[in-house]
Amino acid sequence: MFFAIFSTVTGVGIVVPLLPVYANDLGATGIYVGLIFGSFSLSRTFLMPLFGRLSDQKGRKPFILAGLFTYTLISIAFMFSNNVETLILLRFVQGAGSAMIMPVVQAYIGEITPAGSEGYAMGLFNLSSFLSLSLGPLMGGGIKDLWSLDAAFMCMGVLSGIGLLLCIFFLPPTTEEKTKSLKTGVIPWSNLLTDKSILSIFIFRYAYTSCIGIIWCFLPVFADTEFNLSGSLTGVLVMLGVFISGILNIPMGYVADRANKRMMILAGGILSTIGMLLLFQASCFYDLVVAISIFGVGGGISMPAIMGYAVIKGDEKKAMGSVISIITVAHSLGMLTGSMAAGLVMDFFSLRLSFPCGMIIMALGTLVFFIMADRNSFVSKS
Repeated sequence: MFFAIFSTVTGVGIVVPLLPVYANDLGATGIYVGLIFGSFSLSRTFLMPLFGRLSDQKGRKPFILAGLFTYTLISIAFMFSNNVETLILLRFVQGAGSAMIMPVVQAYIGEITPAGSEGYAMGLFNLSSFLSLSLGPLMGGGIKDLWSLDAAFMCMGVLSGIGLLLCIFFLPPTTEEKTKSLKTGVIPWSNLLTDKSILSIFIFRYAYTSCIGIIWCFLPVFADTEFNLSGSLTGVLVMLGVFISGILNIPMGYVADRANKRMMILAGGILSTIGMLLLFQASCFYDLVVAISIFGVGGGISMPAIMGYAVIKGDEKKAMGSVISIITVAHSLGMLTGSMAAGLVMDFFSLRLSFPCGMIIMALGTLVFFIMADRNSFVSKS
């Protein structure tokens, strides 16, 4: 699972810093740039709860394979897109494929994780996503500079295909999955959505991912128009925050299994808020590096605690796929609304003001988490 997701997400990461600039070259306004990223999140948002719950009942492997197959086909289709509307449609379908992959994969990992090691296990698994998302943008900028945008799309398709083959040949049959041995009935959504602890991590994850959506959508355009940076340097910027966050996932996951997860999440939220503020104040490339680094440290501290706690709640509720899908819905909603809100700010005010928009969202999300989160339930029992 680690290597399958690593190869797949590396492919996606290759085009992350390229799509906004490509769309801008096609004449897209800020709101259309936001839609290219937002359409991906829109389909994910509506479909992840469906696929997460179905995987609790039918097994994980069929959904993972279907999602990876969709990723592979859509990656190739990107090479034939020549207008903004087509990009939006392809991203929408790609989001449906993602809805079959990420929550189901994380539920799979959560089920095979020993009790007391939730933070470490999810941190280790998240390392595959974070490292691939950091390597992908770096590769994407270089591939575009050396060859072409189509070459970047082709690389995304090949890497997605590798992930598909790994899962076909190495994942155990569905009949051997833990979810197939459970005899519990379907847990009502109301039971999950009225749990204050689940809601608190949902809100924090939403706020944090809103900021990621803003950074991925508008930092490449900001770096291009305000600082005239090359594709490679833009790739380095997008890569840096994800790379730092990824590297911290394993040590912070280990800490999360032994420390107060609530305090870790609050510390990460404060640092992420500061990072967004510094992006707004940046006046050179090195200012952008510092801002992105601080934002990455915030995510590296908070995300292992968030996902480790989500696994604990999923096991407690006997609905791992449903709980994880709720948290990944927060991720998609954040990417959708964050990029759209920043796009509107860009169109009506200025590109630079997109970043304080993220700072406000992150600060409010951290504050709401502080108020809602039950102090005792986030304390490690190990």
